[in-house]
Amino acid sequence: MSLDAPTPQAIDARTFRVGIAAARFNANLVDALLHQVFEHLVKSGIPESGIKVVRVPGSNELPAAAQMLAEVQVPDVVIALGLLIRGDTIHYELIAGSATDGLQRVALDTRIPVINGVIVAENAQQAQDRCLGKINRGEEFARAAIEMAELRRRFHP
Repeated sequence: MSLDAPTPQAIDARTFRVGIAAARFNANLVDALLHQVFEHLVKSGIPESGIKVVRVPGSNELPAAAQMLAEVQVPDVVIALGLLIRGDTIHYELIAGSATDGLQRVALDTRIPVINGVIVAENAQQAQDRCLGKINRGEEFARAAIEMAELRRRFHP
């Protein structure tokens, strides 16, 4: 990920509806991301009642949950949160690719933006640094979600 994040925009997010699908695998670090996302969404004016969170077993299940949120809740944006750490096989690469492709497909099929908040790390230390480090990745995901929700509202008032 680049360290040169876009400058935050001033967006009135008070009426936005956000769906969040979060994996339970690697729960302590995904929970940290979820907390960061939720905190920034609320700080940006989105009421807690406008945020629907669902939990799924792992990152591979995120696209299905994102699609269900998009079709049933019809939010302005969906955020998918997960964490994959390299193991002894390429399994994590397969899940990362599958999750990424699935989340993109949900966004295109439903016309509801989906923020891919799946962190892919080489090892446990890198995972911890990316989820709990000095760069607040959860806030970055939330900011991207707010910006995309605003864009969606421009096209689908």
